[in-house]
Amino acid sequence: MFKKFVVGVGILALATSAVAADIAGAGATFPAPIYAKWAETYKAQTGVGLNYQAIGSGGGIKQIKAKTVDFGASDKPLKPDELAAAGLYQFPTVVGGVVPVMNLPGIRPGQIQLTGALLGDIFLGKITRWNAPEIAAINKGVPLPALPITVVHRSDGSGTSFLFTSYLAMKNPAWASQVGASDSVQWPTGLGGKGNDGVAAFVKQTAGAIGYVEYAYAKQNNSTYANMQNKAGKFVAPNAAAFSAAAGSANWLRSPGNYILLLDQPSPAAWPITGATFILVYRNQENAASGAQVLKFFDWAYSKGDAQAASLDYVPLPANVKGLLKKQWARSVTAGGKPVYEAK
Repeated sequence: MFKKFVVGVGILALATSAVAADIAGAGATFPAPIYAKWAETYKAQTGVGLNYQAIGSGGGIKQIKAKTVDFGASDKPLKPDELAAAGLYQFPTVVGGVVPVMNLPGIRPGQIQLTGALLGDIFLGKITRWNAPEIAAINKGVPLPALPITVVHRSDGSGTSFLFTSYLAMKNPAWASQVGASDSVQWPTGLGGKGNDGVAAFVKQTAGAIGYVEYAYAKQNNSTYANMQNKAGKFVAPNAAAFSAAAGSANWLRSPGNYILLLDQPSPAAWPITGATFILVYRNQENAASGAQVLKFFDWAYSKGDAQAASLDYVPLPANVKGLLKKQWARSVTAGGKPVYEAK
């Protein structure tokens, strides 16, 4: 289902032939499965290739700032002042969810329930065994194993980590004061894996492990996941409907710089660790043709890629949001003062 993932290396080759790609991008591993799917179809329909390096959001931000790629990709949206300082413009593509995944023999997906506060204590190293009283108290009747907990986290700069640590900081005061929220933090405990695929692999091979990955990776690896308590107090499972409920609670149309976080939204159906993923391009394009190709690709994805996104449990953007963003492109991405691409 997911083409050409290279586990442990973090490189995702999206061009489907030996011909050099016409578009180059790098960054977040969170959306890599859907970018691969879109690229394969787009190549078949248009002949235009895409080479995307899934190296993490931090790497994507660095590469676009260094002008070594046509676009960067990040699950950590840049704030308006940082965009302005770098001369960048950002826009979201799809919405997905970050999911706690575990390796617990005998436990089914969704059988264990966790709260944000408990999850923070686990990743702080305060709760060290799966049958700890704090976990047992909200999992009555579940045969919790007497296994030590092995925390697995990202070793690279990661937008997935930004979303996850931002959520922990919202729900666990000790996490907020001792660790904080960023794409790269000083982890109090655990093993580091590179990319979503690296974390998924470590969890899969380590009994008692818990990590966090984008839902598509959890689904691909048939991972055991935890149901999470949301802001409304409901324990919910990660799925497209829950991500959509979170996205539907947000005010997309009044977010300066398209900076928006979808964490801990109030809908009773919302998955609490939901996030959009973003594309970064220069406002003033040195190569108008390359800039146009990037926007043309994502215009195609907005128009024809929703079904493929849904098949991988990403949530497409609302139609009115996509319309707003396509109008933005004409005034936000230019060369010589003229739009590089005007969506129809």
